[in-house]
Amino acid sequence: MKNVIVVGSGAGGAAVARELAFYGINVTLLEKGRPILTENAHQCYDNLDVGVELLKATCLGGTTLVTAGNAVRSCQEELEAMGINLENEYWELERELNIGPLPDTHFGEGTLKIMDAASSLGLSMDKMPKFINPRECIPCGKCSFGCPRNAKWSSLNYLEEAENFGAKIIENSPVTRIVVTDGQISGVYSHEQKYMADMVILCAGAVETPRLLGTAGLVAGEHLFVDTFVTVGGVLKDIDFHKEISMNALYMGDGFILSPHYSSLINSRIGKNVTSEKDILGMMVKIRDERSGCVGDSTVIKNNTSHDVGLIAEGSSLAGAILTEAGVDPGSFVSTPARGAHPGGTAAIGEVVDENLETEISGLFVCDASVLPSAPGAPPVLTILALAKRLSKYISKN
Repeated sequence: MKNVIVVGSGAGGAAVARELAFYGINVTLLEKGRPILTENAHQCYDNLDVGVELLKATCLGGTTLVTAGNAVRSCQEELEAMGINLENEYWELERELNIGPLPDTHFGEGTLKIMDAASSLGLSMDKMPKFINPRECIPCGKCSFGCPRNAKWSSLNYLEEAENFGAKIIENSPVTRIVVTDGQISGVYSHEQKYMADMVILCAGAVETPRLLGTAGLVAGEHLFVDTFVTVGGVLKDIDFHKEISMNALYMGDGFILSPHYSSLINSRIGKNVTSEKDILGMMVKIRDERSGCVGDSTVIKNNTSHDVGLIAEGSSLAGAILTEAGVDPGSFVSTPARGAHPGGTAAIGEVVDENLETEISGLFVCDASVLPSAPGAPPVLTILALAKRLSKYISKN
């Protein structure tokens, strides 16, 4: 029986562990972070200032606990051009997780005003597909803090199933080194303890994964993207937008997306003495940023290029027009600093891994956003899950 070690418990790690354990493979998953109640997941943010603020969380389940529950297909055509067809995997996931737009009962006044305003300007803004159970969800605006009702899918769902299938999950166990013997993977070290393995699958994220690859002598960490975003917003009295489901609608632009989004930074930038959180309406502008960053042993660097700045300006201008049409006072507009939501690209397909996500070291795989060849400019969770399903099928057959 194959002995597989999975490093990391986010979308990729949880999905790989679940699928492989289902196939009867011996799986041990090592997670750097600790278990935490879902509603307290915001306590595990460990953001990095890398030129832009890079948002991430370290805990069992990873950043999936603090996502907005968005489930869009991203990078599908680009991956297909590289010989990676995920259509079947997307189809399986969309049915398995009941992915789709939420019912009208779960759309607040602010989001509806934004959607109507976009339509008035001739822009098509669709309902965002979500992996949120509407029967469990009572809109409260806390998706990105950790759902207090567990209405949103997270990796914890898959981790529980993985354990039921026989996987062993070990928390508080950061992997520090990969062990290679005669060109073949043989295990990893955590807390000076060696875990033997026939295969190792790195799912530690676009910062930690390339660093671990470096311990095996592989060159990784170049071409970091982060899906740079800002939130633009202003005053619309008594809209109570901060209590709505975040990013419940989507406009697809050329190189950027727009989505209804509340940020407390908008309120603080306008001035808490001027207005309150219930008076803010905002939109996220998220771009497909260039792969201009890098991850080193102790550094992470990602600055916005002139191309990135141009996309942010274009998207922000359009967001401002929509918000003005929705009734926001244009004299109150402010924007958050640029932040990064989806780091990736640091072990890209065709550069560090092949189409089966395997490195040049036999038995060493990567399955997280590191492998994406370019910035999706949209939430990548569904695509990472699809890649994990595809990889698990490949391993189970070989």
